Amino acid sequence: MAKCEICEKTRQTGHRISINRSQVSRRANKTWKANVKKVKINDNGTIRSIYICTRCLRAGKVTRAI
Repeated sequence: MAKCEICEKTRQTGHRISINRSQVSRRANKTWKANVKKVKINDNGTIRSIYICTRCLRAGKVTRAI
């Protein structure tokens, strides 16, 4: 399952709406998964792998191990 270990972001559910008609009459259930990547981080001198979303990765909430 797509889940960020930093911010606990998981999948979101909603409706996919058909836009072919003038009125919103057709709806289908849809799920969006979080954009998570598996990265190696430096956690107080130890290197471990976690799943982190790209928003947390860009914000610099963890330090990557090289």
